[in-house]
Amino acid sequence: MSVEWKVLIGVGGVPPHDRQQAYVWEHRLRWIMAAIAMLSVPAFYLEAVATAVPLREVGRLIVVFIVVAFTTELLWMIHLTEHKRQYLVRNWLDVLIVISSLASLAGVAAQWVALGRLMRLALVALLITRALGSLRGMFLPGRAPYLVLFSLGSLLLAGAGFYWLEPTIHSFAEGLWLAFVTGSTVGYGDVIPTTGPARLFAVFSVLIGFTLLSLMTAYVASIFIGEDEKRLQRETHRDIQLLKEDMAKLVSDEERDIRRELRRDLRLLREEIARLRAELEASGALPPRDQHHPGK
Repeated sequence: MSVEWKVLIGVGGVPPHDRQQAYVWEHRLRWIMAAIAMLSVPAFYLEAVATAVPLREVGRLIVVFIVVAFTTELLWMIHLTEHKRQYLVRNWLDVLIVISSLASLAGVAAQWVALGRLMRLALVALLITRALGSLRGMFLPGRAPYLVLFSLGSLLLAGAGFYWLEPTIHSFAEGLWLAFVTGSTVGYGDVIPTTGPARLFAVFSVLIGFTLLSLMTAYVASIFIGEDEKRLQRETHRDIQLLKEDMAKLVSDEERDIRRELRRDLRLLREEIARLRAELEASGALPPRDQHHPGK
């Protein structure tokens, strides 16, 4: 995912050339906040679908926990970053999540039931987008165990959700099967969601499942691409070593030729100097060599 696209969807992260501590904390909190964001799905159903008052209170407590977590993370990252305004612009999704969560808890539009449900649904969509944005690095080398564990956990939770929401599902195994065929977009048709809450849950399952399958496909592709890159790197390194050896050999040969030519030129120069001296001594322009050293 390119930097421009991440900024566009509001998960741009810490601005470039910022404090090192901000990058460290962003890496530490990424997976934690992704897991907290995924809690929005059960919170939505506990608040909107559950008939028992205690379950609704549990859903509201989960929403409160999500609000506190995201608000704390946002304030902490603003405290750490040097370019605070730029951080807010790059992470406008977190700001929108905090505002929407606070508005939902404050009971905004509570007098209009449909609008209230739409707000909760929009909040869930924002949180899922935030979670999926945090999963963008899962297909990097060495991240396969995290991807597999997250996929298995999502499948188990989706199976439990269908077992709870869909009246035609009579066992957890059937719920897992419906979660798998829904998330993988296979849709055999042997079991289907029949109620409104189950169908809405199927929408979330398709979004999450399709994203995880895409990440897994990208990871497998990155393995093959990585092997090709390693092979190219090895070949490039070998070619560079051969080139260095050839250059060293050429330099060595050139040095030998230069030294040979220098020795020859020096010998010729000495012979020429000796000949000129002899001619000058013979013509009397230069006294004999013995007169320069009378003591000898």
